Amino acid sequence: MKTFAIPTREQVTPENQAIFDTLTKVVGRVPNLFAVFATSDHALANYITLSNGKTSLRAKEKEAVNLIVSQVNDCAYCSAAHTAIAKMNGFTDDQILEIRGGSASFDPKIDALVKVAKSITENKGHADHQVVENFYAAGYTQANLIDVVVAVGDKTITNYVYALTQVPVDWPAIPEVK
Repeated sequence: MKTFAIPTREQVTPENQAIFDTLTKVVGRVPNLFAVFATSDHALANYITLSNGKTSLRAKEKEAVNLIVSQVNDCAYCSAAHTAIAKMNGFTDDQILEIRGGSASFDPKIDALVKVAKSITENKGHADHQVVENFYAAGYTQANLIDVVVAVGDKTITNYVYALTQVPVDWPAIPEVK
């Protein structure tokens, strides 16, 4: 397979250079996966618009979805990135490992969310009906379910880009899920 080079700021369009500058201000650097998106003149901006879009999910809930989807899709890059982000959102190391394992016994509502996101991802949208009913019983709405689907799609995009590019993971190493 052809190797993807990680483009530098000077190698991307002026529009992507501006995004690189913003990422550097916010994150302190341009993460490798985002830099690879800039191989396309439009993909980085399109992805950031999707990722930063409004949602009914709280930041912590969105990170729970990101963790389980990345785990199901076997994405080392996104699992590492979202482990770091999940810690910033208040999850402990043990909670992160549990979410990546497919449950969240520490919070029944997050547990229902993780299970529905896992089922959606594993079954290509055809989530187990009982898992969806449990999601509603935990207090989520139909609007929340649609936002979960968007979050699954968002994360699947980055998971697939990593799978195709295998860019070096530039986030702290994480433990394997047992």
